Amino acid sequence: MKTVITSSGENNSAQFDKRFGRAAWFCVFDEETKESIFVKNTNTNANNGAGTKAAERIVDMNVQKVISGDFGPKAKDLLDKFNVQMVIVQDNDVTVQEIIEKLKA
Repeated sequence: MKTVITSSGENNSAQFDKRFGRAAWFCVFDEETKESIFVKNTNTNANNGAGTKAAERIVDMNVQKVISGDFGPKAKDLLDKFNVQMVIVQDNDVTVQEIIEKLKA
């Protein structure tokens, strides 16, 4: 199963980013292989629709779960439509690696 974690940077030591559509990076973590890759979010500076465009990208990457701090209504509707599980984390002071460790447990 592939899980996306919204990230402020392009490595596991980066801070978790609570913004879904405007997160700088998406960490794509494969729960089977335990490997992660980072994909730049090209919609961070969009005037509008950043969440929807990010959701479309998540669906295109065949991701089953997204971990972020907030999802806008349109992004949420689109992710729901494609059965992508949304997990909300409220902790600002956590790294991508710390979230991955919880997924591995």
